[in-house]
Amino acid sequence: MVSRVAVFFIFAAALFGGVTRLYLKDGTYQLVNEYKVVKDRVSYLSSERSEWEELPLELVDLERTKKEAVQHEEDLKTDAKAQAEEDAAERLSVKQVEQIPADPGVYYIRNGQLLEPVKVAESKIVNNKRRQVLKAISPVPLVSGKATLEIDGDSSSREIAEKRPEFFFRLSTFERFAIVKITPTKKGSRVVENIQIIPVSKEIAQQFQEVESFKKQEGDNVYKIWPQKDMEPGEYALIEYTEGLDQINTQVWDFKIVSK
Repeated sequence: MVSRVAVFFIFAAALFGGVTRLYLKDGTYQLVNEYKVVKDRVSYLSSERSEWEELPLELVDLERTKKEAVQHEEDLKTDAKAQAEEDAAERLSVKQVEQIPADPGVYYIRNGQLLEPVKVAESKIVNNKRRQVLKAISPVPLVSGKATLEIDGDSSSREIAEKRPEFFFRLSTFERFAIVKITPTKKGSRVVENIQIIPVSKEIAQQFQEVESFKKQEGDNVYKIWPQKDMEPGEYALIEYTEGLDQINTQVWDFKIVSK
């Protein structure tokens, strides 16, 4: 099988075919396959006419011709390197996806390679009337008013020193998902989102501090997610959530960004 890098070189060769711009001092140029300096003349093989022709050396800008040829070669090498890195990243991603268990969950990509499962946190709905534990994949009906979705503990046990960590999501079905910033409270818990249940209609408004992220599908119900910008130290979580009219179903995987 021909690699994409090899294909790139074949394409480049076909596109340029060893053609060089032989510049003249008046700014024009001749497209040549080959050229050589013979005393006070420049002999070149014209790409357009496939014939050897000559020009006085004093009319030819050899310095510009050589400089562009060197730059062109460097550009080809740079593009080939970028293509090789992209191919390697794609192969690694395919390999990682194959290693993800079939069960739904979140996996942290440590150091760009190692997959570590992230434990789902037990979350709860808190309002001024009662406190309800929100089990995984168990929608909880809500009463009208304001509430918060919280997880226990002042801080996450999973510490990440990377400023732009990457994660894999395996979903059971397509759901909304995001990286969010969470807020510690004085009660020994952390608020993931604020919830407003509108009277009569029972419509739910979910508000959370979403981190701007890139999302890419890597397989059936498998997605990669990572922040667009460096993340400041603090408490964060990945969430998977369903928007409904009279119930809320949010799963939370918490982590903490720490300074190196």
